[in-house]
Amino acid sequence: MLLFVAFGASARGRGTELPLEADTTIRMEEVVVQAPSIKQRAPLRQSPIAATQLLQSEVERLQLSAPKEVSCLVPNLYAPDYGSRMTSSIYVRGLGARIDQPVVGLNVDNVPMLNKDGYDLDVADIERLEVLRGPQSTLYGRNTMGGVINIRTLSPLTFQGARFLAEYGSGNSYKVRLSSYNRLHNLGIGVAANLGGSDGLFTNSYTGEKCDHEIGGGARFKVEWESEGWFIGNTFAASFLEQGGYPYRSVETGDIAYNDPCGYERATLSDALTLRYSGGRAMVESITSYQFLDDEMTLDQDFRPESYFTLEQLRREHALSEEVVVRSTTKSRYQWLVGAFGFWKGGDMQAPVLFKEEGIHNLILGNIPEGIEVDFPKEFLLDSDFDQLTYGAALYHESSLNLGRWLLTAGLRFDVEWARLDYLSSTHKPCRVNATTIEPYALNGDLRKRFTELLPKLSVLYRMGSHRLSNLYLSASKGYKAGGFNTQMFSEVLQNSLMKKMGISFNRQFAIDQVVGYDPEWSWNYELGGHLHLLKGDLLVDFSLFFIDCHDQQLTVFPPGQTTGRMMTNAGRTHSLGGELTLVARPTGQLNLSASYGYTHATFREYLSGEADYSGNRLPYAPEHTLAARAAYTFPIRSSWLERIIPSIDLRGAGPIAWNEENTLSQDLYLLGNFSLRFEHENYTLDLWCRNFTNTRYDLFYFKSVGREFMQQGRPRTFGVTVTANF
Repeated sequence: MLLFVAFGASARGRGTELPLEADTTIRMEEVVVQAPSIKQRAPLRQSPIAATQLLQSEVERLQLSAPKEVSCLVPNLYAPDYGSRMTSSIYVRGLGARIDQPVVGLNVDNVPMLNKDGYDLDVADIERLEVLRGPQSTLYGRNTMGGVINIRTLSPLTFQGARFLAEYGSGNSYKVRLSSYNRLHNLGIGVAANLGGSDGLFTNSYTGEKCDHEIGGGARFKVEWESEGWFIGNTFAASFLEQGGYPYRSVETGDIAYNDPCGYERATLSDALTLRYSGGRAMVESITSYQFLDDEMTLDQDFRPESYFTLEQLRREHALSEEVVVRSTTKSRYQWLVGAFGFWKGGDMQAPVLFKEEGIHNLILGNIPEGIEVDFPKEFLLDSDFDQLTYGAALYHESSLNLGRWLLTAGLRFDVEWARLDYLSSTHKPCRVNATTIEPYALNGDLRKRFTELLPKLSVLYRMGSHRLSNLYLSASKGYKAGGFNTQMFSEVLQNSLMKKMGISFNRQFAIDQVVGYDPEWSWNYELGGHLHLLKGDLLVDFSLFFIDCHDQQLTVFPPGQTTGRMMTNAGRTHSLGGELTLVARPTGQLNLSASYGYTHATFREYLSGEADYSGNRLPYAPEHTLAARAAYTFPIRSSWLERIIPSIDLRGAGPIAWNEENTLSQDLYLLGNFSLRFEHENYTLDLWCRNFTNTRYDLFYFKSVGREFMQQGRPRTFGVTVTANF
């Protein structure tokens, strides 16, 4: 299902706009658009795939700058904005995870982001944003069983000029962007920079200060050259971020109130080199990338006014990737594509947990039986150091056969991945049990895993109508998300080992291999869909029906009792079934209407947690409904300083969302209304906007810490003004 909403990109005939995408230049009703990727042969709307695409004009009118901002605009895609920018949780069709690897891939200028900690980033000058739903594992590989988000930024070879954006809004929030694109013969150079920040919207009642303040920025430098079938491009990017944390309110008291500092800091660097040659019967492309991430998370992990325990997580990671793709370019009925991909990702992480007075008394001493005398220091450090290494390789192929109205496609990928975790968890101070001194000690070792998968896909598409612009398709594809290690439970394991060393036993028992390692999840996705081109293009309808049979689905759980960690586990078998519908209509040359709706019924088929049988219950955190609707009307203005005024209103909603496996807590379906009044000229715009104008109260996130429940509320009503200029 493809959402075409780039109203205003062009106007032909009755004002109908048909933004298209293709690998080569496609002309249809005088609209010409170039392809973003060598992997896409045909326009998405002529392909057997459920997809949403936003072109530059609509990206700017919707003020989109980060992947999470398409949440609910895309049917069945939900990306809640909670916690810090490290979180980056994305749910698609009932699939998703809150920690460790994502279920949706992210590519910026065809370069895969290899760590989800960097997913939530601001991207300047987006030329096109597309979301492919359903497994994309055959062409895109690991961790794309829910889909892929592709972002393409402006190229200095196709766009020249300078651009400026300034925005100010509620919470003393601001954004500033500057960019310049220039071309000299076959050489293009582009520079873009952005800076933004906010004082925050939520107050920590314990300190009396805003807890969600932030400041961040970045820069991008592009050099591109093309001549006689050759293309060489290099993109260097850097960013920084400093955030406060976290607006988590106690379910019991309704207050955000904690005493220890919280925050998140991140610095990133990346460089990507693209080489492409098109000539003869084939096109060859190579993309080589280097990515560096350095971040630090500080948590008052109990999120209460008392001093229980804190966490400081410091990570430094280097990553390399290489992909080579060869694709046929002849106009024969048979087309093919072959590719090879490899990556290496290594880094170190420190995650010390510091237990304080109330935490030692309640979490450690509180579990000691009567009659045992224990002398503990007032503060007790459980330290953890990790060296993490992941690397892998893949070979893939796709063939398509064009038989007039029929298009048959088959693909296969062989994917292999290795993961290793070296750990050292240790205490630093002695303690006394009765008359015996327990000296500091350490747990150290390594864990290793290997994952191997074959990822096939099959599809058939039938073209309808005299112009063959409408089609129906049927597809089956296998999705795959790698397994690995989560480090969240090491403090609990070390605490457990400490108790054993003291000769004390209690109900909670944690073995490292059981709580740290988790297996891959995989699924089969069966889909029936279509793209309908009606009323000479004034009405576009996209739909899909899907069924997903998922095995060993990865699920984030909170172990029972007053535990301090969370862990990834495999939840047996789940089923997701549902549908998606998108309508885009332009009844007149001035009125634009669009609507999208997604429904997902995702349930456990088999899941015995050890505490209960959750079979038949809904999967937590994945909404049952997502919906969006937008209306915009253009008033032409005959003036040299103003060309049009565009008022618009849109609604977005999601829910109900189950918060736990028991399905005893949930967020009801909620709707958010947004309004914009935009004044446009060819060279500048002024946009007055209001988001969540009804000030709807809703929750985005639920979790437990030390047996207590917490929620994060969504953003309240906000106002702002945005000014842009093109020179």
